[in-house]
Amino acid sequence: MEKHVQLPLTQEAARELKAGDQVLLTGSVLTGRDAAHKRLIALLDEGKPLPIDLQGETIYYVGPAPARPGQAVGPAGPTTSYRMDPYTPRLLALGLKGMIGKGERGAEVIAAIKEHGAVYFGAVGGSAVLISRSIEKTEVIAYPDLGPEAIHRFYIKDFPAVVAVDAQGNNLYEQGPQLYRKTDL
Repeated sequence: MEKHVQLPLTQEAARELKAGDQVLLTGSVLTGRDAAHKRLIALLDEGKPLPIDLQGETIYYVGPAPARPGQAVGPAGPTTSYRMDPYTPRLLALGLKGMIGKGERGAEVIAAIKEHGAVYFGAVGGSAVLISRSIEKTEVIAYPDLGPEAIHRFYIKDFPAVVAVDAQGNNLYEQGPQLYRKTDL
């Protein structure tokens, strides 16, 4: 049974989620991929303010395709998350509470998720068209020159995901396979 999760995430809501929980996310998320993350970190390195406030936000790692008439967005499937690993701990320290992507995260990111009480949600790769149906509205927030990789704000309803790494550091990518390990060979 899916849990309905309202975004932006509160500290309490993030800590209640457990690795393996199936969730339906509703609210707003930011989007961003490699190029946008690199620019955010460059601003931090220069001591400049970010164009967005990350407090309580969730970032969806996606570069959406153009929308067809009558749609908010085109296919919008998740990007492989480990590409954002070099940037993620610093963003979590600024209040980022959630990330949505696909694939495993590195040990440093999992430690930062645990330290800051955040959550990493896994979205199903290959389901870009299905996921796009959960996106009701979009707007560009920063870096419009990056096109689909600009930072957008998506307004989502019942966006399907699974908690891949919870605020306690439990990792579905490690725990899940253990459930199916044969012990009597």
